[in-house]
Amino acid sequence: MFIQTESTPNPATLKFLPGQSVLDTGTADFPAPETAARSPLATRIFAVDGVAGVFLGTDFVTVTKAEAVLWEHIKPAILGAIMEHYQSGAPVIEGGAAAAGGHAAHEGPDGDIVRQIKELLDTRVRPAVAQDGGDITFHGFDRGVVYLHMQGACAGCPSSTLTLKMGIENLLRHYIPEVTEVRPVAA
Repeated sequence: MFIQTESTPNPATLKFLPGQSVLDTGTADFPAPETAARSPLATRIFAVDGVAGVFLGTDFVTVTKAEAVLWEHIKPAILGAIMEHYQSGAPVIEGGAAAAGGHAAHEGPDGDIVRQIKELLDTRVRPAVAQDGGDITFHGFDRGVVYLHMQGACAGCPSSTLTLKMGIENLLRHYIPEVTEVRPVAA
């Protein structure tokens, strides 16, 4: 098994490509070791000292390191953990638990606007963000403000504010005049 690695815009995060499917659909975000109980893969990666977060996509694993740790010190152990997981035959997510589809549900009078927002996020934004090892999902819409949740490499990335304001906000405002602003939310 050959696992490729790619840097991301977030220097604290690396993208690992195992060359095979990680999740069939959706994503799974494990921002801390205690959140990884349902994922044998994430649990194994968190066993590496210095790992601060694990994010799973359809064909990649994004790992965020602790600030004081150097990639040179933990990258070989992370590669080993991923390889060991795939050789073990264990599932990525236990119990058939589905990965998150992403967007929050929205009830209310702005249903058509929200549908357009989600469609633009799914077709224009999320594929590009996945290339960088992360995901951005719809969290809410209120009085012209779109609330988005950033995961994986996007969470804590130095360029995330620029991505939100100059990229996503401009895109949404261009296609949906009712959108006036985009703001990030925590999980």
